[in-house]
This record gives sequence, structure tokens and C-alpha cells, in this order.
Amino acid sequence: MTKFADIKGFVFDLDGVITDTSVLHGTAWHQLADYLGVAWNTELANGLKGISRMDSLEMILKAGGKENDYTQAQKEELAAKKNTNYVAEVDKMTPANILPGMKAFLDDLRAKGYLLSLASASKNAPRVLSKLELADYFPKVVDPASLTHGKPDPEIYTKGAELLNLPASQCIGVEDAAAGVQAINAAGEVSLGIGDAKELGAADMVFANTADVTLANIEKALG
Repeated sequence: MTKFADIKGFVFDLDGVITDTSVLHGTAWHQLADYLGVAWNTELANGLKGISRMDSLEMILKAGGKENDYTQAQKEELAAKKNTNYVAEVDKMTPANILPGMKAFLDDLRAKGYLLSLASASKNAPRVLSKLELADYFPKVVDPASLTHGKPDPEIYTKGAELLNLPASQCIGVEDAAAGVQAINAAGEVSLGIGDAKELGAADMVFANTADVTLANIEKALG
């Protein structure tokens, strides 16, 4: 087992770890559903979590009985419209959208010389970081376009460690989703999960919320 003293770098997921953009995705889909005349409800909102843009669109069209009303090209236009809505929401973000305790944690990591990289599958991640005024904390960002596999495949976390020129065993991956924790473990990094201990049971350590993530608590967990 890796010891705390061996850790040199941290590879961060973005959503649910540094900020919560799922709310913004929800708003953007809600706007598209309104545009399509499809009734929005909690069940639909929850069903869209964690699935791809095109699958989400299909789900909304199906909910309104409109799955056969559009050509593939029109569907792609609708998906692009959703992304435009989303980017407009991202552009309203400020440092107030950083999750509790995360700014202090990042400041501490930087002050103590840890290397940081971002492993987010979102193409909009650099834009989000810039709105949160955190871009300079993450000079190394994995380019989602360079990936051939999504989480739980370890590729994104492997690349996150490579960007830091560190062996995986000297990195802690930070995640809020079970698939992400699997990816970190498969990459050979130490996994830190944020959220439900049952759901993230495969992680090396789990903290209930972002405010609990501190170097002192990580040291306690790793020894």
C-alpha cells in the first residue's frame, strides 16, 4: 500500500469534485425540452445523469413521443443547441461555484509542491476552470479528444499521471463516481472517493463531502 510520504501528485475529476456542472447540464436540457415541447419532470432529469449527449437527446424525444420526428442531422443540430445552452450557463459561473473546501485544498496542495492534473471527459473543462479562476492550478489537463476509452477504463487517469511525469503509484486520483474510482484503481493510483461510502466502496478512502478532503485527513487515511 502506498504511504502518504510517497504521494507527489493529484489527478482530479472535475464534476462533483471541484464544482457541480450537472445542475447546468440539467438547465440546458430543460431549455431544450421546453423548445421541443416535451414536458420536463424529475424522473426525466434523473434519467439523463451520466449518459452521453446523443443518448440524453433520444431519452427526451422518447419522453415526448417524438423519437421518429427528426433526421439524424436534425438530432445533431438539437444536441449542438443543448451544448450552446450549456456553454451559456458555464459562462455565468464564478469562483462561488467551487464546491466547499476545494479552493483551500487546492491552495494547500500548491503551497506544498504537489503536482496537479485534471482528468475530465468534458470538452468544456478548460472553460469551466477559467470561470472558477482555477485555470492556473491545472497547467496539465488531459485532452478528452485524445482518449479512446471512457471511465471505468483507466486511460484518462493513466494519462493524468503521465502529464505529471509521475508513476501512477505516487498519484492520488480524486473522484465522486463509482466508474471513476474503478478507473483510478485500474490505473494503479490511490483512489479517493467523495460521496456515499457504500457506492464508492472500492475506493482506498472515502470522504462524505468535499469539505472533508484535506491533506491531514488523507494522511490519517493512508498513514
